[in-house]
Amino acid sequence: MRDAFVRTVHDLAARDPRVLLMTGDLGFGVLTEFARERPAQYLNVGVAEQNLAGIACGAALSGHLVFMYSIGNFPTLRCLEQVRNDICYHDANVKIVAVGGGFSYGALGMSHHATEDIAIMRALPGMTVLCPGDVREAAEATAIAYRTPGPCYLRLDKSAAPDVPGAETRIAIGRPRRLRAGSRVAILGVGGVLEDALEAAAVLDRDGVSCGVYSVHTIKPLDTGAIAAIVADASIVVTVEEHAIDGGLGSVVLEACAAASIWPARLIRFAMKNTFSSVVGSQKYLRARYGLSSAALVQGIRDAMLSPAGSPASKEI
Repeated sequence: MRDAFVRTVHDLAARDPRVLLMTGDLGFGVLTEFARERPAQYLNVGVAEQNLAGIACGAALSGHLVFMYSIGNFPTLRCLEQVRNDICYHDANVKIVAVGGGFSYGALGMSHHATEDIAIMRALPGMTVLCPGDVREAAEATAIAYRTPGPCYLRLDKSAAPDVPGAETRIAIGRPRRLRAGSRVAILGVGGVLEDALEAAAVLDRDGVSCGVYSVHTIKPLDTGAIAAIVADASIVVTVEEHAIDGGLGSVVLEACAAASIWPARLIRFAMKNTFSSVVGSQKYLRARYGLSSAALVQGIRDAMLSPAGSPASKEI
């Protein structure tokens, strides 16, 4: 996803002199070509994320269209006050790009695990929140951020869902993209963990359980009608995210259902509980550790299918 983002920004900068790519002393090797070919449109402010947000806001208010790039929590939580007071309050044309959503930097510990960012960034007034699930979506989400006036948050994952034959080919802001058709179970995912969702759907399909898989690449704004249509057609609705359960994708889906006055027959939310990710390891290891792997999805969905009709309509895994 990161490489797709960089290629897209490079193309945008070649056509639009307003585009400015800023970083906080990160992206060496990845951003080298951009810096060499477009030095007037590149700025490294050093390890000073609050300063990065402030300069990005100032540049945007001076007419630039700024992509502000860093790892996971650094361009969001570390400089949240500047994002809120400077960028959002002034509706500045700044695109905050975090590479390493969820457990992407799993081996570096909880300080690098971005598991609260969606909830926090979508709470900010005027902020568009984009969370692509594969390489195609990463490129298109970058272009959407470019075209969308005002603050945007672009959450990139180090992993990515594979290309799926028959998947919808383009993304439209706010509307979930269908990766896999299915009727009985609807799995809605965000980010690279969609690769596990697709694996789980394939396993269940071999057991005769038809599963549709959708990438909710836009968290805000969200097409509540599209979510309601998906929910209405499924016996079981599943949300999966490398994120805290409070305020993330599961909450977004529930809010959309409430707005549309519809309720899923059965809803299962796979997410981090009210805890920090206190262990380290690869992204795959941490997904398994916190119940977000394809195996955990399969087991949770099977359990829901076997539970009695009078059991709670919504549960957390």
